[in-house]
Amino acid sequence: MTSDYISVELRKLIINRASKRCEYCLIHQDFSIYTHEVDHIIPIKHSGETAADNLALSCLSCNRHKGSDFATIDQVTKEIVPLFNPRRQVWDEHFCITNARIEGKTQIGQATARLLQLNIPNRVLERQVLISQSQYPDQKSSSM
Repeated sequence: MTSDYISVELRKLIINRASKRCEYCLIHQDFSIYTHEVDHIIPIKHSGETAADNLALSCLSCNRHKGSDFATIDQVTKEIVPLFNPRRQVWDEHFCITNARIEGKTQIGQATARLLQLNIPNRVLERQVLISQSQYPDQKSSSM
């Protein structure tokens, strides 16, 4: 399927597969003001398909910062670096949570954290509050 139409069944599959958590920053839908969205990992404009293996659940903030990007320029090497792909990669291999900050462990993780602005002050504060209430995953429970 090449359209951006996402059926109710496919949307439910994406939400359930992600356990209602954003697959980029891990915030649960219950703690987000806005409804999480279904993101095309490889956007339609770049020939990405509307199929389960190209879709991820994303909070509004992550999805707005990602937009139609699937790669970015590394700030140090100036090389093109793909963004984290939740269908093909494991979150814990690319990220860790340190003092409520999502830190990139790899070039992909670092590039994704920067582009999605995972550590701007309001997002870190939100995670600090959720962590203090045991409502945000730690490194041991962040795998999906």
